[in-house]
Amino acid sequence: LMRRFPDRGFDVGIAEQHAVTSAAGLAIGGLHPVVAVYATFLNRAFDQVLLDVAMHGLPVTFVLDRAGITGPDGPSHYGIWDLSLFGAVPGMRIAAPRDAATLRQELREAVAVSDGPTLLRFPTGSIPDALPAVRRLPGRDGRGGLDVLVSASRRDVLMIGVGPFARLAVDAAARLGEQGYGVSVVDPRWVLPIPAELVALASEYRVVVTVEDGICAGGFADALARALRDAGVSTPLKDFGVPMGWHPHGSRAEILDELGLTVRHVARSVTEWISGLDHPNQETRRADRASDAIAGRQGTA
Repeated sequence: LMRRFPDRGFDVGIAEQHAVTSAAGLAIGGLHPVVAVYATFLNRAFDQVLLDVAMHGLPVTFVLDRAGITGPDGPSHYGIWDLSLFGAVPGMRIAAPRDAATLRQELREAVAVSDGPTLLRFPTGSIPDALPAVRRLPGRDGRGGLDVLVSASRRDVLMIGVGPFARLAVDAAARLGEQGYGVSVVDPRWVLPIPAELVALASEYRVVVTVEDGICAGGFADALARALRDAGVSTPLKDFGVPMGWHPHGSRAEILDELGLTVRHVARSVTEWISGLDHPNQETRRADRASDAIAGRQGTA
């Protein structure tokens, strides 16, 4: 890109704070700068994003490569913090494209925003296979909108796939469908702040399941749970994501398997969870038996 447009690109080196503050200056001057950086390294410039860009409502777009678990790069390069960190920035809009087509589309939407910062996040590696939507539910504010990837006639489960995990959600929905559940899958596209139309849709289902490639604490599911609570929506929610901690080197597939972020694990866990919701007395009896067994061992000791 810089070879093609040498007068419109600046390499600041390993100086993320300078990149963000420079972008703020360009935005004040009437431009719409795009800051491209590894997802994990934008953490270093959180203060500049918050106070130099967002506080002034400046139109700066952040494009984060290597979002999520990157595998061989190791834990220092895992882009698992950005949803939690930058989702807390007032006025920040965050998109998580699921494939190349949505990346192009959402980047165009991002650079058209003139009243605040935007952020796009996507993983490293090969480009995910195209995953077309069956329809789009329009956004209530005229922006964004939800892409419906699977539409079921029965509204048992609403599964929400964030970014590249949209494919995992679709495949897990197929397995759950084989067990008789009606599962719809949506991609919220612009994931934070939580779209009002997503909250309204969630209220129409028995349960909601989310799958994201960032840390669970403070991530997409946490924000959705808060939005549901604030709207008085009591639909139960189960989330899948990266647990807090330092995760080892390995291939992306190996680490995701270890973390349970696979089609097989998600489908099985959702089945067991719904079974527990449908038969709560069984779960209570199992818990009581376990408590009695522990008490018995303690009494013997």
